[in-house]
This record gives sequence, C-alpha cells and structure tokens, in this order.
Amino acid sequence: MNGASREALAAARERLDALTDNTSVDVAKLAGELAAVTALLDREVSLRRVLTDPAQAGEAKAALATRLLSGQVGGEAVDLVSGMVRSRWSSSRDLVDSLEELANTADLTAAQRTGALDNVEDELFRFGRIVQSSTELRAALTDKAATTSAKSELLGSLLGGKANPATERLVTRLVTRPRGRSLEAGLESLSKLAAARRDRMVAVVTSAVPLDDRQKQRLGAVLAKLYGRQMHLNLDVDPTVLGGISVRVGDEVINGTVASRLDEAARRLAG
Repeated sequence: MNGASREALAAARERLDALTDNTSVDVAKLAGELAAVTALLDREVSLRRVLTDPAQAGEAKAALATRLLSGQVGGEAVDLVSGMVRSRWSSSRDLVDSLEELANTADLTAAQRTGALDNVEDELFRFGRIVQSSTELRAALTDKAATTSAKSELLGSLLGGKANPATERLVTRLVTRPRGRSLEAGLESLSKLAAARRDRMVAVVTSAVPLDDRQKQRLGAVLAKLYGRQMHLNLDVDPTVLGGISVRVGDEVINGTVASRLDEAARRLAG
C-alpha cells in the first residue's frame, strides 16, 4: 500500500482495537459483518470507487456508507466502516483489502479472548501443511468450478468440531472468497496476523474507582515487567471489587490467588 492507504489502515486498526478491547462487543459477530462488507465492496466496484473518491468529502462518503449499511450490520461495524471511508485511500482496492484484514483480526481477537489464539495459529499452520501435502485436496479447495457451498461442506468435514471455530471461519472465508490470492499466500497472511496479535497482550483491569493517568502508566509498566511484553490496558470500574483492583491477563487473574503480584502492583500504584 502507498502512504495514504497505510495511514488509513493504521487508523482503522486503532479503531478496531478500541472496539475489540471492550468486552461487551461480540467480536466474532463483528468479524462476520466486516467480512460481509468486504464481500459487498469486492463485488460492487462502482460503490467502492465512490467510497474512496478523493474528490468527495469524507463526511459525505461516511453518510453514504451509514445509509447503506444501517440495519444490515451492527452499529460497531457501521461506525468502523464509516470511519474508514472518511480517510484517504490510494486505491479503492486498498479499502477492501483493509476491511478483510480487520475482519480476520476480529476473529483472531475472538480466539484470543478465550485463550485459544495459540491453538488457532497452530491449526492454520497445520492446515497449510495438509494442503501442501495433498494435491487432491488443494485442487478441490481451489477449483473455480466448484460452488461455495461445496467448498464450505468440504471444509466443514475437515475442520468442523476438530478445529477452533475461529480457525474454521478464517479458512472458510479464505477458500470461498480467495480474491485472487493463492491458498498458500492467504494462509501465510493469516498466520502473520495471528502472530502479530499474539504479541499484543491485553490486561483487563477492574478497579473500584477510575485510575488516573499516572496510575495507568505505573500499572502498565509493572505488568510489562512481569510479562516481558508491552501491555494494553482495558479498564473497567466496579465499586464492588474487593481490594481495589483486579487484573486479568489471558487466563491468569492477579488477585488473592497471586497475592505477591497484586501487592507489588498496589505498592507501585500508591508510590
């Protein structure tokens, strides 16, 4: 992507992170809706050109996207797409590519929330190896004459009940909507997205009262030292929280069961 599209995608990624860090957002549903919008714009060339026309005002393009999508997808997806079309894109194709990336990232986030991201990454890798070792399977999955339902049914027999639901959704979208890519290139792209997502750790912080900026910075530094990675804080306020603060990173909860860590975090916050 050229400069304008890179900047637009970076801004869209930040907006998606802000959405998916909210635990009340159904990220699997959001992923499906973004994938549906991707398919729409991939199919409707004239529409995506209008939505990326630099001669049109950003607000006008956002209003058009809102009118088209409202009632078809949820509010989070509408807001995200509307924000994207406000940005400047080097080509209309870049908007569709970016929407597809966000849809896949949302599905990977759904896996991350349940602690299954490592499994999904491994399943994508193993599926790629299986395809690589079976010319017959690869031919069936890439056959342009085969219907979408036939390919979905085949994938269901291979992955259904055996792989994480996010893995099945990601692979099914890739196979049924290749968008000009080879199966191998698509799987490699998904694996890279999964690896990037795995390196982004998220801490869900519940406190009795809102944390100020200084406290957030101190807590972030403590957690980064404990886990050896930079940490994104997702903050919730619950007056009933005992002890003032609870922190969850993946499956680990820093509370009375990890008292030494909580005490250290509390001392650093107070200091």
